[in-house]
Amino acid sequence: MILSRYERMIARRYLLPGKGEAFIFLVAGISLVAVMLGVAALVIVMSVMNGFRAELFDKIVGLNGHAVVQGYGGQMPDWRRVVGLAETTPGVTSATPLIEQPLMTTYNGRVEGILLRGMRGADIRTNKTIGSKVVMGSLNSLKPGSGTIAIGSGLADSLGAVVGSQISLISPQGQSTPFGTVPRIVNYTVGAVFTIGVYDFDKAYVIMPLEDAQTLLMFGDSVNIVELQTNNPDNIGPILAPLVDKIGRSGVVQDWRQMNAQLFEALGVERVAMFTVLSIIILVAVFNILSSLIMLVRAKTRDIAILRTMGASRGAMIRIFMVVGTTIGGLGVIAGLILGFIFLWFRQDVVNAVQWATGQNLWDPSVRFLSELPSKTDPVEVTAIALMALVFSFLATLYPALKAASTDPVQVLRYE
Repeated sequence: MILSRYERMIARRYLLPGKGEAFIFLVAGISLVAVMLGVAALVIVMSVMNGFRAELFDKIVGLNGHAVVQGYGGQMPDWRRVVGLAETTPGVTSATPLIEQPLMTTYNGRVEGILLRGMRGADIRTNKTIGSKVVMGSLNSLKPGSGTIAIGSGLADSLGAVVGSQISLISPQGQSTPFGTVPRIVNYTVGAVFTIGVYDFDKAYVIMPLEDAQTLLMFGDSVNIVELQTNNPDNIGPILAPLVDKIGRSGVVQDWRQMNAQLFEALGVERVAMFTVLSIIILVAVFNILSSLIMLVRAKTRDIAILRTMGASRGAMIRIFMVVGTTIGGLGVIAGLILGFIFLWFRQDVVNAVQWATGQNLWDPSVRFLSELPSKTDPVEVTAIALMALVFSFLATLYPALKAASTDPVQVLRYE
């Protein structure tokens, strides 16, 4: 919108408080603050929701793959054939044989439920989700036949175990006796402690070489899962369709959407709901802009009439008041973006400060899944939020601007 020199001067004058107009300026300031808070709230919440989904996806899929082939009956004797078929399927980047089995562990009288995961040594060391999160010890110590395992930090805290501790794994697959099956209890040395960042994983996972897991569970040369990674997890259905037909009765294929459907659907619904609810804050701010402009038009009725008699057109009046309202909205948007980014940068410090002040644990990993408040800002969403606030601010200026343009100078100045 191109303004002439005098239109810019008048718009600038109307943005600043005049004599007896402190209340109008106060309302305009409140409108600006309301827009700022609405934009900041939307940016913060949407970034946190995106970060929450991205962190969960990266950690869950990074540990469990984009899809898995689960053997019927809990075992897959022909896993090498399944791995070969998967690796030759277009779009599949890796196929990793695994053993996953819920067991029990005990140490110094403490008993915890665990999820045992047996992996090949090379797969353990190249897994980014585990390899980059070792906080104690080394994954290089996990060699077949060494009796060494890696455990999650949450499990280590629950058991009171550290690197070098001897913990016992209890497997129900034991020796048959006249009195029934006797569970197997095997001692292992903790060689590494890792922190994935997902509470449920850190609390339960125990990693060991695949050969040791096969021996402990008496699987022979079998596994029960083949984990698959693809080059496009969002297009995983068409990618795995040919593989489903090839593997036949060796196992059933499940992708990440089926394994975590409820969690990601709940996150999606919550994301839309939060965006809708917080958008109301911007609408409230827009109504504040509307009311402040209406008050400004009424206070400046005489000035508008004089400007009209001096030759100012109706279009000039419309442009002046539209610029005033849009400027308030634009400044609120800029301030809101700055406030939102500052909050996101110091988000964990803010959470810690609130927890310290209130004495409440606001971010319990056992409830929130993740150990820290995540954030991932989407530039497209931020742009959409800013544009939405600017459009609403612009629409709020239309009625006051048209009202100012329709002012009849003859009626206003009749008794002057």
